[in-house]
Amino acid sequence: MTYACDFAGERHRFDSLAAVMACASPARSGDELAGLAAHSAAQRVAARAVLADLPLRHFLNVALVPYESDEVTRLIIDSHDAAAFAPLASMTVGDLRDWLLLPAIDCTALAAVARGLTPEMVAAVSKLMRNQDLIVVAQKVRVVTAFRNTIGLAEHLSTRLQPNHPADDPRGIAAAVLDGLIHGVGDAVIGINPASDSVPGALRLLTMLDDLRQRYAIPTQTCVLTHVTNTLEIIARGGPVDLVFQSVAGSEAANRGFGIDLALLREAHAAALDLGRGSVGRNVMYFETGQGAALSANAHHAVDQQTMEARAYAVARAFDPLLVNTVVGFIGPEYLYDGKQIIRAALEDHFCGKLLGLPMGCDVCYTNHAEADQDDMDVLMTVLTVAGCTFLICVPGNDDVMLSYQSLSYHDALTLRAMTGVRPAPEFAEWLAAMDLIAPDGSIRALGAAALVRRLDTSGLDASGLVV
Repeated sequence: MTYACDFAGERHRFDSLAAVMACASPARSGDELAGLAAHSAAQRVAARAVLADLPLRHFLNVALVPYESDEVTRLIIDSHDAAAFAPLASMTVGDLRDWLLLPAIDCTALAAVARGLTPEMVAAVSKLMRNQDLIVVAQKVRVVTAFRNTIGLAEHLSTRLQPNHPADDPRGIAAAVLDGLIHGVGDAVIGINPASDSVPGALRLLTMLDDLRQRYAIPTQTCVLTHVTNTLEIIARGGPVDLVFQSVAGSEAANRGFGIDLALLREAHAAALDLGRGSVGRNVMYFETGQGAALSANAHHAVDQQTMEARAYAVARAFDPLLVNTVVGFIGPEYLYDGKQIIRAALEDHFCGKLLGLPMGCDVCYTNHAEADQDDMDVLMTVLTVAGCTFLICVPGNDDVMLSYQSLSYHDALTLRAMTGVRPAPEFAEWLAAMDLIAPDGSIRALGAAALVRRLDTSGLDASGLVV
């Protein structure tokens, strides 16, 4: 099917819906690398004009990735909620943008239509929106999940405490965990990316974290971000698994590159639910995504990277996760070249995930060979907080010494709370107050931190958090 538009005295033709979507995207290095990007600003505007006039129903009739050969497409189409879509059924993509921005359209209205929206629809409408629009609409959406605390409430911002270590040294990890807790970080999850992806190693780290959590009755969840097959083996061995983690992408072939399929995720989801370890909720999955993942695996089906990213959210949505985050600048400048592209991609990802009903967070990050710096991340963490982001990832001193990239620090979380008034999950905030770690205004109590260190020294734990 051919799509066409006259703009600036020129006739612009697009050979497929995928071409319209790609050319309508803001400029980014990944689409240029794939040969999908618009050749000019005029072509980009023409593609957006075509997109604005497309009926939303068109995305139910024209598959960007073939239904017959891709289980993610089948998941999207087969799980589409026609009743939820009904209020939007007569709209074009441009109409949807206008509707989303209406002041009367609130969290309740957006939640009611979430299951009627497909990833392709939300990706399409995002391409017609300014950054401001993405922030305004995402701010309206609240997706609340729970395990040992309640995440995603209005005027709250959760944080993942990421205590990675290049040698998985328990003492180094424990020091980073203690540092994070002192700064009030870790209510989303205390999550380690293991340097060595082995079952015994992951089990040892999980046990260490769980011992520490139980000894101090910390109302949070722990996770070692190992492959889902390793997590299933750890569950079989009786390990203390709170959350099942897995990176996911927007096509069957890309997920195959991760060593997963939907059946495997269903098995892991069921196994984690059977453990019954949550105290206030039963959301047990944690997914990470990132623009460029499908392209890097040559599994993007000539679809632009932002639309492929949105399709990954269909995979995540099928499992009612506790947490989903985009590792927005982690994949590198081949996909998001500079700070401007990283900021735009993060706002797109957050907007699309929230509209689809996901508890969307972000790793506000960049690699050292990207044209970005910490000033760009300061802007991004601020606009994401204003947009109602569910959680952000924090590492000691902005620098992940294992993964070798730059993220947010524990101090950045304090800054965001002071600037905007956001708070941690209520159960975690109560624990911080009970431990005398935070004052009523949310600031950190230095004396409380010193007392926590003394309690660690005298509690029968060594510096690794293990019982001695």
